[in-house]
Amino acid sequence: MPAIRSFRSADIDALYAISLATGFAGSDASHLYDDPQLMGHIYSAPYASLEPELSLVVEDREGVAGFAVGAIDTPAWEGRLEQEWWPSLRQRYAAPPEADKDSWNHDQRRAFMIHHPSRAPAVVVQKYPAHLHMNLLPRLQGHGIGSRLFEDWLAIAVARGATAIHVAVNHANARAILFWRKLGFAELVFEGRTIWMGRG
Repeated sequence: MPAIRSFRSADIDALYAISLATGFAGSDASHLYDDPQLMGHIYSAPYASLEPELSLVVEDREGVAGFAVGAIDTPAWEGRLEQEWWPSLRQRYAAPPEADKDSWNHDQRRAFMIHHPSRAPAVVVQKYPAHLHMNLLPRLQGHGIGSRLFEDWLAIAVARGATAIHVAVNHANARAILFWRKLGFAELVFEGRTIWMGRG
């Protein structure tokens, strides 16, 4: 039985790998990126690095195969990233020319996000201020582990002051949308390719 436990610093490479392996609407995105760390730079590593108390992993006999990370106060978190996370990455990754936006590859799109990170819609964070990212490799999916992982993460988040929570889901990831609905999340806002879902 896979075990859910707190994040350890030695897990960081696994979080990067999982972020890439689930980064194409829930499927493997490794064929899309030259830099395999870009997804993790945005969706998992900042949380594990800056908010490890709110970071959980799932480990089976093959190793770490899933994670849940998040923040209690999304606007405050976005401000913290501006101070503590994005500056060093902006030195590593050049901002792509916006005039060439139509021809950007996936690496350039993520580099743009590092320089111009998207913010959660105000209408979402006002009512659902906490958020999380949760990803499982295929070998763990469909066995109830995701629900267990969410409940364990939620217990920690509530103890730290979380009330209502939101997630952002790619509209093409039908499996994830169904998963979050089953956990009591409802669609709130559609923005580009993202569906924002919330649970009070």
